Amino acid sequence: MGATAQSRPADNTAVQERRVTLSDQQAVAITIYNEDLALVKDARSVSLDAGANRLALRDVSARMRPETAQLRSVSHPGSFDLLEQNFDFDLLTPGKLLEKYVGRSVRVVKTHPTTGAETVETAQVLAANNGVVLKIGDRIETGVPGRIVYDDVPANLRDRPTLVTELVNRRAGSQQVELSYLTGGLNWQADYVAELGADDKTLDLNGWVTLTNRSGTAYPNAKLQLVAGNVNRVRDEMRVAAKAERAMLAAPVAAAGMAQEALFEYHLYTLNRPTTLADNQTKQVALLNAAAVPVKKELLLQGNDYYYRNSIGDIGQKMKLGVFVEFENREASHLGQPLPKGVVRVYKRDSMGNAQFVGEDRIDHTPKNETVRLKLGEAFDVTADKKQTDFKRREPTNKASYVSESAYEITLRNAKTETVTVTVREPVPGDWQMLEESQRHTKVASGTAQWQVTVPAGGSTTLRYRVLVRF
Repeated sequence: MGATAQSRPADNTAVQERRVTLSDQQAVAITIYNEDLALVKDARSVSLDAGANRLALRDVSARMRPETAQLRSVSHPGSFDLLEQNFDFDLLTPGKLLEKYVGRSVRVVKTHPTTGAETVETAQVLAANNGVVLKIGDRIETGVPGRIVYDDVPANLRDRPTLVTELVNRRAGSQQVELSYLTGGLNWQADYVAELGADDKTLDLNGWVTLTNRSGTAYPNAKLQLVAGNVNRVRDEMRVAAKAERAMLAAPVAAAGMAQEALFEYHLYTLNRPTTLADNQTKQVALLNAAAVPVKKELLLQGNDYYYRNSIGDIGQKMKLGVFVEFENREASHLGQPLPKGVVRVYKRDSMGNAQFVGEDRIDHTPKNETVRLKLGEAFDVTADKKQTDFKRREPTNKASYVSESAYEITLRNAKTETVTVTVREPVPGDWQMLEESQRHTKVASGTAQWQVTVPAGGSTTLRYRVLVRF
C-alpha cells in the first residue's frame, strides 16, 4: 500500500507531509543484544515527488536513538539526499496538549446543569503545571471549568512516535526505503529448564529465549536475530550495527528452532521463521533441547582461611553443605553449542511422578566444550561439625616471617539411606605443608587442599589433619 499525503495545519511551508505507517511496511528485521540495545531495519513503500519531500515515518520505536537513524532507498539507491531528521516522541495526551497551548487561546464550553444549554467563552492558557490557570475575560480561573476546545494539534505533538525526514528526491514515484536505527526497549534473555533423572546422573535440558518489547511499537512478522555476548557500548555502535547487518545477510538457514553462528567475538542466533513482537509483550521462543545429558552431583563443604592464622577452637556445628551439579557442554554429552547467559531452573520428579523445583542458578555465556556448574541449594541430611583441635606458633626463621602449626577435626554426618561422598575444600594461606592427615588430600591449587570423604548411610566420618603454615 502506498503512503498517503496529509497537510499539517501548523506548518507554513509548501511541502506536504506524507505519512508512512505500518500499513506501508514491507519487511522488518530486528537484531537484539543483551544490554537493552537492538538494531531495527524497517523496509517500507513510499511515494515521493521530485524535489523536496517530508516523510513522517510513524510507528517507530519510542526508545529510538535518533542519532543512529539512517534512511536509504533500496529500490533506487542514491535517488535522494537527506536534509534533516526530527524525532517526535512527545506523544499526544490531554495534559500534553494543554501544556503546548500555554500562552495561546482555547475555547471553554460550559453546560448548564438544569437546561443543558451550552455557552462558549474564549480563554487564554496561563499555566498548565500542577493544575490549570486560565484567563477568561477580566478574571482568572483555576481548574477546568468545562470542556476545552482546541483549534488544532501542534505539529510536534504526535499520537505515535514519529521520525520526520526532509529530503530532496531526484526520481518521482514509488520507492522502497529502509530505515535502520538503534533503540532501547527491546531485551532478550535465555531461560533454561532442566529435569534431573531419578539417580541424579543425567538431566534433560530445554532452553528458551525470552523476548520483552517495551519500545513503544509493534514489529509484525519480523525477522529476528539475537546476539549473545558483552558488546562494548562506548565504541562506535553503528559499526557494531553494520557488522550485525552483514551477518544478517549471511545467516545460515536451518529447518526449525534457532540457527547459531559466530559473529565477531560474539554468537548470533537466528530464528528461522518470522515472528510478531507486540508492544508491551513478553514472548518465548525455543532455543535448544537435549536429553540424557550426563551430570555430576557434588556435596561441598567450603572452608575459610582465617582460622589458620589464630587460635579459634570451635568453628561451626551442623554446618550446611552446598549442593552443586555440573555437566559438560560437549557433543558427547548431547550438547556442544554456545549457551547464552541466563537462569537454569532445575526440577526433579518425586515418588508420585510430580516434577518439583529443586533450585536454580545463573550461568554466564558458555562456549562449547566448557563445564556448566550450578549451585542448587544446601543439603538437608548431610551436615558437618568443624573445630580446631590445636594451634601453636613456631619460631620464625627471620623477623619478617610468621610460622604456625594447627590441627583440625571435621566430622561429617549422613542421615540418608545411601552412602554419599563429600568434597571438603580448605583454602590454606601462605606457604603450607601438610604434616598429618587421616586420609590423603589433593592440592587442587597453590592455596587449596581438597579431600573426597565417603560417609556411610546413617553414619559419620571424621577427617583429621595437621598443617604447617608460613607467612
